[in-house]
Amino acid sequence: MPGTTKFVLVGRVAMVREGLRRILTEEGLLVEGSVDHPSQVQLQPDDRAQIILIDAEEFLNSVDIVRDLHERFPAARLVALCDGLDLPLLVKWFRCGLSGYIVKEISCEPLLASLRLVAMGEKVLPSRLADELDQLTSRADADGDDAQDSHLSDREAEILKELVLGRPNKIISRNLSISEATVKVHVKAVLRKLQVRNRTQAAIWAVNHGFTIPESEPAPQPSDVQQPLFTTAAGIRPAPPERVGPPILTL
Repeated sequence: MPGTTKFVLVGRVAMVREGLRRILTEEGLLVEGSVDHPSQVQLQPDDRAQIILIDAEEFLNSVDIVRDLHERFPAARLVALCDGLDLPLLVKWFRCGLSGYIVKEISCEPLLASLRLVAMGEKVLPSRLADELDQLTSRADADGDDAQDSHLSDREAEILKELVLGRPNKIISRNLSISEATVKVHVKAVLRKLQVRNRTQAAIWAVNHGFTIPESEPAPQPSDVQQPLFTTAAGIRPAPPERVGPPILTL
């Protein structure tokens, strides 16, 4: 890595941090610190690349943590380790200064390759996301350029916005003051009209066609949001997906 990149490991689980430290040091990389909370991170100005590697899902206020670390250490690159692909959260993190998103089940070689790209100033996302986007972009080009071309009703457009935000039927029902049964009917109609297989593909279609997550939109609370339903990375098996967000650069 450029000029022997320096690392700081952040996470509440000491065993995870120790495992990462061993992987990095065996490659001759310098682990400058290992702390259990972001507030303990200390970095001195350095000409070498500095990467803060965060076990992000251990912290409920992860968006604030990424924003705070980026403000405190603007020259450092921030990389999040996650259990799965949470696309709405991913979008918020990158807006706050994240440079890399890596799933925890990744093997050592792809992990090190991802970190090398980050050290060179690149942005890194799971490769499976690019496959999903490429497939949906081709289908969307054939189906139309916006939601109006897909003949979505006003209510279905509202449902689509909720899908982009990663919300389950229960929360959509509450937000729109309709029953869960009605939500299910609308979701099925949206999937059929957009000619996609699941909620994640619908949300990706929406982002590609101008449906964005408003900056003022409150982040879904842990009790409101379904757990991510799939993990993507080189060599990782896919499972049914659930969330969405735009990529920056993929490995």
